Amino acid sequence: MASNSLRKDSINSPRNTPILQTRALSVAMGARELFRDLNLTIEAGQCLGVLGQNGTGKTSLLHTLINLRPTDSGDIMILGRELNAWSRRELATRLGILFQSDNDDMPATVMETALLGRHPHLARWRWEDADDIAEARAALTAMNLEALMERDITTLSGGERQRVAIATLLAQRPQLYLLDEPGNHLDIAFQIRSLEVIRRRVVSEGLGLCMATHDINLAARFCDQILLLTGDGEFLLGTTHDILTPENLSRAYGCAIRQVAYEGGSVFFPG
Repeated sequence: MASNSLRKDSINSPRNTPILQTRALSVAMGARELFRDLNLTIEAGQCLGVLGQNGTGKTSLLHTLINLRPTDSGDIMILGRELNAWSRRELATRLGILFQSDNDDMPATVMETALLGRHPHLARWRWEDADDIAEARAALTAMNLEALMERDITTLSGGERQRVAIATLLAQRPQLYLLDEPGNHLDIAFQIRSLEVIRRRVVSEGLGLCMATHDINLAARFCDQILLLTGDGEFLLGTTHDILTPENLSRAYGCAIRQVAYEGGSVFFPG
């Protein structure tokens, strides 16, 4: 009997193939350059944080990487293959994005919503099978939503909806996670829990993560690399240790940023 889901080995790629590469990537919005000649690589198991002021292009970068907006020049490679060479269906099994806001006004239960993450993996004209349901259930449990599985999504709070959106992304099991302000609506405990779950999966399974956020401290805690957009097409790119300095952050945000080191890391705050 044919399986409801696509074969897992048709999705995975060799671990030594970069998850994402950009070559001389440039994107503008009207007459304003967001970033120019961007060359970045996310290797298997790596997490990249994208920081910068409002309007510098954090969300636009994520949308460009998932082929929702065009580039002005340059190339994007997903798992060693040009972005435009992938079909939408293929991309949906490799890339998963958490948008800043989710339109979930259609009536559906929390479980039905989480199962949407499995749809890219289903063979045509097939329903979810027991494995898909187990995947969605495990994702909801990871987000501490097991008691809400039968609740209508429209009855949830903003924080609960954000956790369902993250669970749906976990159920999708992409090879590159794209997160746009993942801490939206979440209290501190769930901000940490959500990113711990995703980072653990990224590292253990050789996946990739690209996270756009305003929260410097979340990026410092969970990311190996930082892309700091400074405006007018300029940016700083490198290891978290090298890029997250008071000097770089103060320049990028236009205000004094201070750093306090503690055992195991640093905390950044306005001066």
